Amino acid sequence: MKAVVSLGGSVIVPDKVNMEFLLEFKKIVLDYTKRGNGVIIICGGGKLARSLQETTSKLKGIKDMHLDWAGIYATRVNAHILKKIFNVKKGIITNPNKKITSEEKVLIAAGWKPGFSTDYDSVLLAKNIGADEIINITNVDYVYDKDPKLKDAKPIKETTWRELRKIVGDKWRPGLNMPFDPIAAKEAEKLGLKVIVIGKDLGNLKKVLNGEDFKGTLID
Repeated sequence: MKAVVSLGGSVIVPDKVNMEFLLEFKKIVLDYTKRGNGVIIICGGGKLARSLQETTSKLKGIKDMHLDWAGIYATRVNAHILKKIFNVKKGIITNPNKKITSEEKVLIAAGWKPGFSTDYDSVLLAKNIGADEIINITNVDYVYDKDPKLKDAKPIKETTWRELRKIVGDKWRPGLNMPFDPIAAKEAEKLGLKVIVIGKDLGNLKKVLNGEDFKGTLID
């Protein structure tokens, strides 16, 4: 089995590099690969991306393309951290459409090009390697019907792509903070992909990888 794991940048570096989390994450992923499974981990940009984009946006003549590149480079910085932690020999995957040739069980990916989020890249990676499911690890436990910071926000345990798109809308913009990129959602629906959104509880990740009941949101 091949799996795509989208690891949020805010999980990798909440304020500083979360080594305790990442080392335990490594153990769980390597245990999964011992069963003959392959994993591609694609890294988000998180706070670093938003900080770079905020600073860049104050410069003269800045367009969305420049803000996207700031976010992309943030994902690649985070990907280098994961590459070292997992001791991956192959270079970081930055083109999700390019044929992947490697005998390694764990590979690391990052942002591709302007106009594409790592959500969209993860969908293209899943299509590329023949995976039918993406595990999206974020800093919240579920997809919510509105901003999870609001007191009346309600968790969604299972939903369809059509219903999700009512929440996230139809347009992508640099730095968009949504449970799943609107353009990626359209592509995932077209491909018939499932996405599992979970929080930082690594015990919960084990349950997902073992095919057990988990705490999170299933989108299909």
